Amino acid sequence: MSHLQLHLHSQPPSLSSTSSSSFSSLKLFTNNNSFSLPFKFKPFTIRCRHSDVFNPSPSNPPPPATTPPNNPLVGALPPRVYVGHSIYKGKAALTITPTPPKFVTLDSGAYKISRDGCLLLQFAPSVGPRQYDWNRKQLFMLSVDEMGSVISLGARESCEFFHDPFKGGSDEGKVRKVLKIEPFPDGSGFFFNLSVQDKIVNVDVSMNIPVSKAELSVLRSIFKYIMPYLLGWHAFANSINPEYSAALNNVANNANPRYGGDYEWNR
Repeated sequence: MSHLQLHLHSQPPSLSSTSSSSFSSLKLFTNNNSFSLPFKFKPFTIRCRHSDVFNPSPSNPPPPATTPPNNPLVGALPPRVYVGHSIYKGKAALTITPTPPKFVTLDSGAYKISRDGCLLLQFAPSVGPRQYDWNRKQLFMLSVDEMGSVISLGARESCEFFHDPFKGGSDEGKVRKVLKIEPFPDGSGFFFNLSVQDKIVNVDVSMNIPVSKAELSVLRSIFKYIMPYLLGWHAFANSINPEYSAALNNVANNANPRYGGDYEWNR
């Protein structure tokens, strides 16, 4: 009768420092006490490789998913782009540039326009042929309503705008700006005359620029195009969503039947 004995010698994974795998030793031998066999048994060893599955090596965690910033669609402005239009004459130059409207965020997350945009008129005196001193420029902010007056101006009509930048403040009356637009005697154009009296810095200057009919036509086209943007209507148009608008109207009408534009037609 033979006795078969198995001895398992396994090296702990923690003792192995030079390899990510560990090995086990399996020894098999027999003791022959009752009878002899025609051949001899010799001890032998079986080496078994432990897979890394049983001792997985630590791996770096995946990078956290990044969420793109939640950019609002309403009132969001693209990267700033500078544009302008200039009229150069012998004694002065006139440049107009738009100033965008300003928005504020409400508690509900919606946006509301807090300040209308405008057109910035910059007058610079001439210091030579086709040369102008922009360090001595004078500014006049033309509002949307004032732009409408220029657009509707007749060939023989004139208009005048008065600005006090410090109106309502402690320095009210110290700065006076007057822009006059008057027709040529022959009706072929207009004079744009800006007078500035600034008692704070002791400045009293007046600049006059003749503007032809063609040049005024360009200005009027610019005014008509930019006015809705200065009022923020482009942001409202971009925010229109049929599904959202329908749901919002249903909620509003259920809360107050007199709310919404449909009430006027349903009376």
